[in-house]
Amino acid sequence: MINTANGMISTPSSSANAQSPGLKTYFKTPEGRYKLHYEKTYPSGLLHHSHGKTVTQVTLAHLKEKPAPSTPTASSSSFTASSGVKSAAARWLGAGNGSRALSFVGGNGSSKSVSSAGRIGSLGSSSPSNSMTNTNFDGKGTYLIFNVSDSIFISDLNSQDKDPIKSIHFSNSNPVCHAFDQDAKNGHDLLIGLNSGDVYSVSLRQQLQDVGKKLVGAQHYNKDGSVNNSRCTSIAWIPGGDGAFVVAHADGNMYIYEKNKDGAGDSSFPVIKDQTQFSVAHARYSKSNPIARWHVCQGSINSIAFSSDGACLATVGRDGYLRVFDYSKEQLVCGGKSYYGALLCCAWSMDGKYILTGGEDDLVQVWSMEDRKVVAWGEGHNSWVSGVAFDSYWSSPNSDGTGETVMYRFGSVGQDTQLLLWDLEMDEIVVPLRRCPPGGSPTFSTGSQSSHWDNVCPLGTLLPAPSIRDVPKISPLVAHRVHTEPLSGLIFNPGSVLTVCRQGHIKVWMRPSGAESQSSNSETVSGSKDKPLVSNTLGSTSHKQ
Repeated sequence: MINTANGMISTPSSSANAQSPGLKTYFKTPEGRYKLHYEKTYPSGLLHHSHGKTVTQVTLAHLKEKPAPSTPTASSSSFTASSGVKSAAARWLGAGNGSRALSFVGGNGSSKSVSSAGRIGSLGSSSPSNSMTNTNFDGKGTYLIFNVSDSIFISDLNSQDKDPIKSIHFSNSNPVCHAFDQDAKNGHDLLIGLNSGDVYSVSLRQQLQDVGKKLVGAQHYNKDGSVNNSRCTSIAWIPGGDGAFVVAHADGNMYIYEKNKDGAGDSSFPVIKDQTQFSVAHARYSKSNPIARWHVCQGSINSIAFSSDGACLATVGRDGYLRVFDYSKEQLVCGGKSYYGALLCCAWSMDGKYILTGGEDDLVQVWSMEDRKVVAWGEGHNSWVSGVAFDSYWSSPNSDGTGETVMYRFGSVGQDTQLLLWDLEMDEIVVPLRRCPPGGSPTFSTGSQSSHWDNVCPLGTLLPAPSIRDVPKISPLVAHRVHTEPLSGLIFNPGSVLTVCRQGHIKVWMRPSGAESQSSNSETVSGSKDKPLVSNTLGSTSHKQ
């Protein structure tokens, strides 16, 4: 039974259908309704006992025009790639969601023929041969790459078909992270990190052209954990790095690789003298790969994200610290501890001024690179925050006329199954002007951002966990339950917002149309100054009235 009057769906759920009874197919914002357009998932018959041992992450990949015929498709000796974390066609996306700058195209050419040929070849074929090619693949389009259990699935973003067009199976370990570079040269544009510590770089186009279920033309790094046998936790192309990339591991180390070097190049690094201190070691030989090791912290590095210009690298970890590094100088710039517990995710604003973090304290922290401090806490999740991202495609209604946005829109998802949207306008946030003396009370200011703090935190300082009264609080604009399972990430697109749950179901939410936005703005303009409300009821949506 389907009740369309209130947007509720009451159809039976299955493993291939993430929509369940009680979930609305839209959520309201001041600019209009975001509507559930379609869902992506995996063929349930392909999964077995290992399902659930890894968390699904999603990467958005935009393939450009097919290269000239004279250019090799990509072999194990030719490769290249780009920015990532947030993992999306310049989603840097970011990130995550890091930032994600990627073009949205209406249709991937012969998507129907790609879909049918890809499914027959990659999902239904029992032949292990990789020699066959998919001649229907037209060489461009926008694709979703996501991991479930021991497989990577590739789905056509602009097709409403739920099933993927391609699956890649890993026999010895589960894939856990991936990153795409739309500006890669010489073919290799996709990175895949495994639970075993192994890393692969491949050409996405070549995988789509092949009908088999194994990686083709792959370059293999850290084979069998030869350099580091701990789990890969996050992987990112270095923006402007000409094929260099960073792999973070569960033991607190990061490694920098160059994809145009032999993946089996000998690399040995000195023993880490002090596990509590940040240190960098470089490989001794010019042919070594990886070329450097960064020991960041004790315990796991849970996520990494580059600023869009590649100048700074942010990491968050099991120890609860955000660390921001000057990548080229290999120096710690700033950072600090969560209110409590581990930090699980991080993302940059496109202008590099702010960093979002989320984790086990159920808070979304907003870090200012100008102040090198937490400048706001987002309160609204009822469980761990597992994904954060800035919406670089949202335009503020309060533009100052110079083209600069004075308000930021960002989103967060959590294990409470909710998507939260937030508006951040720094000049309207009431913030502590200075720390209060013992027994005193804090002084507040609503002035310009430069007056928020008495002084900027010294360079290279890691701050302790802040006091709850020292950080201004913001409430979400929208709180909407989007999945039945805990969420693991979100991606903002020009035309849509993607949400993904830990079990491998992806939903595509279309943005409001222009006409709907104007209508909604006229309805909400009288109450636009009211404080946003947040609902603690999972089955509902709250928004600014």
